[in-house]
Amino acid sequence: MEVVWIVLGVLVGLMVWVVMIYNGLVKFRNRFKNAFSQIDVQLRRRYDLIPNLVETAKAYLTHERETLEHVIAARNHALSAMKKASRHPEDAHAMKALAGAEGMLGQAMLNFNALTEAYPNLKADQTMQQLTEELTSTENRVAFSRQAYNDEVMFYNTQREIFPNVLFSGVFGFAEAALFEVENPKVKEVVRVHF
Repeated sequence: MEVVWIVLGVLVGLMVWVVMIYNGLVKFRNRFKNAFSQIDVQLRRRYDLIPNLVETAKAYLTHERETLEHVIAARNHALSAMKKASRHPEDAHAMKALAGAEGMLGQAMLNFNALTEAYPNLKADQTMQQLTEELTSTENRVAFSRQAYNDEVMFYNTQREIFPNVLFSGVFGFAEAALFEVENPKVKEVVRVHF
């Protein structure tokens, strides 16, 4: 009879231990999903600002229609990718698609900004200055939110890979989460100085 109680106690202890591992992984997964929701808020804000920026620039850039259309197309593609990633931030493919779309949008915005530099009247426009300032502020918030998200993803991935959690993470469906890394179009290669 004592053996039965000991075996039963060990089984209950193991079950409690497994439940604690599962609950911990759920907690960490929810933390990185919450962190992604902060990125989502900032990206939506940026996606809303870009059409206003383009509309303001249209009056000055009548001959630059292709660049403006490229910015809007890149924005729409990034918005679509962000919506997919928002539904499932744990989906590594959706996160990589979002990162790629964000890289394309970043390049389009870089081209747009370079173009606006050639038009002093546009740069001096009050609405353009305000929108540019808001966009810059939003970019900073996106970068901060992305760093917080990547920290949470790293912590989650570490928790799912450490022993003994690794024994159960795959069984319970806790897949590896993808970092949100966007290639900065401004930093293509290191600038070399020669004398």
